[in-house]
Amino acid sequence: MSENDAVATLLEEMADRLEARDVEYKPNAYRRAADSIRGHTVAIERLYEEGGEDAITEIDDVGDAIAGKTAEYLETGTIDELEELREELPVEMDALTAIEGVGPKTVAALYEALGTETLDDLETAAEAGEIRDVSGFGAKTETNILGGIPFAREARKRSLLGEARPVADRVVAFLEDCAAVESVETAGSIRRWRPTIGDVDVLAGSDDGKAVIEAFESWQAADAVIEAGTNKASIRSNGLRVDLRVVVPEEFGAALQYFTGSKDHNVAVRNRAIEMGLKLNEYGVFDVSDVEDPDAGQRVGERVAGETEADVYDAVGMAWIPPELREDRGEIERAAGDDLPDLLSAADVRGDLHVHTDASDGEATIEGMIAAAEAYDHEYVAITDHATGPGMVGGVGLDDAELRAQAETVRSIAADASIDVFAGVEANIGPDGGISVDDAVLSELDCVVASPHSALDGDGTDRLVAAVEHPGVDILGHPTGRLLNRRPGHDLDVERLAEAAAEHGTALEINADPRRLDLRASYVKAAIEAGATVVIDTDAHSTDAYGKVRFGIHTARRGWAEPDDVLNCRDAAGVRAFLE
Repeated sequence: MSENDAVATLLEEMADRLEARDVEYKPNAYRRAADSIRGHTVAIERLYEEGGEDAITEIDDVGDAIAGKTAEYLETGTIDELEELREELPVEMDALTAIEGVGPKTVAALYEALGTETLDDLETAAEAGEIRDVSGFGAKTETNILGGIPFAREARKRSLLGEARPVADRVVAFLEDCAAVESVETAGSIRRWRPTIGDVDVLAGSDDGKAVIEAFESWQAADAVIEAGTNKASIRSNGLRVDLRVVVPEEFGAALQYFTGSKDHNVAVRNRAIEMGLKLNEYGVFDVSDVEDPDAGQRVGERVAGETEADVYDAVGMAWIPPELREDRGEIERAAGDDLPDLLSAADVRGDLHVHTDASDGEATIEGMIAAAEAYDHEYVAITDHATGPGMVGGVGLDDAELRAQAETVRSIAADASIDVFAGVEANIGPDGGISVDDAVLSELDCVVASPHSALDGDGTDRLVAAVEHPGVDILGHPTGRLLNRRPGHDLDVERLAEAAAEHGTALEINADPRRLDLRASYVKAAIEAGATVVIDTDAHSTDAYGKVRFGIHTARRGWAEPDDVLNCRDAAGVRAFLE
């Protein structure tokens, strides 16, 4: 874990523990500072070395007090106030608050009443029926907590793609510069762009495995070497385990196909090879039609492919399959028939229709977000600050009068912009599907995103169908409301929702924020099959967040999306026509 991440994590823990004590204002200040420090491009320790606490205060949202605590951590490895808060409330705060519906105040209340410090303690109390007897709780809350514990346990085992992918990109770039490496690529779930991953898997092709392993061990970003052998090694970097495997170049393609997975995909491809008198494994594709015992060894028979993945798939009569599709959900048959979808690429995405400014909870001004969209080579952007309504706390949202005033401001600024700018809103969807902005105001805006921000448990289909049927809604934002590793969000009848969206001309959002990636890939595929339009938005709250679009693009690819399926693959005129 980098020092920026370490400091941010400690500040987030302080926020939770202060909230548990019912302290006002400070928790949000600590959380904003944590977000800014984690996203800062300069290492916090370098800032401190070069300019002391004053340099730390130059980071957005970091004042003197938080800079002081950051300096204390950098000097001593601890923060005294946090240690005191931990002694006062000796609980595993991050584990317990990973349960849907359990916040810091709930954790504190249950500790005071029952002494629960860990997930195991909480599970024992729930199974014994003790939580329902605590003042302010009840049988339903107890059942919900018990049901959320398995999800919380699993969430702690996996890392977000958004945390792991930058590490993978850095190690690949490092190995590409290594003279002994002929080819290198990520493998495993990270190459398939799954939303959460276990470890970072990397494969290298080389005739000098020893040199590659030695270079890998010496990588500056390696915090520790876990193990190292002749052709395999594992390190710890930024809190993640990175596993490297080195193979000879003539086996690289077969190994890459094998170690990319998924398991179900590989089994299906291997069975197809067997039917053709071939043997497929991590070493290559072998012709075993004349071999008496094909299982006698790993390299039995004549090798017919192995150097590239394309050769491997071609040897078994299939087109090369993009890694995002390798889940055994119809891609085998489509590849055999040379009928795979023409998946969208980064170059196809032409704008962003869901971003925030400092008028609600964003960090930059309207001008700043427009300028950043221009710099990102977008052709258009929609300013969609939060409206007031369910799920909005701390005065974050704009009321109807403020939305009207902001629309005028956006259009005035847009007159001097080099790209098209849509004046919009992210309205809130109530529990019954109602929209938190007056219909008259909605009709005056160019782009209306409606999203659920509260009451996110249970089946949300009726609620969301009502929202997509509303004539003023253009886009259904982060439909399930899930936060990866934190809450599962709504259950959905996605076919019914997609049919309603297709009928009423409402786009379903793929929210590219790596904490969400909502819609999930299987829902994207179902939406497209129902004829619904999807849109890839970053939900950007800062100028550097436009780059997160890549996570949404790969989620769309995992859902078999082609450019024609995606609203913001259209030009500005096409988007305007859809919105109108």
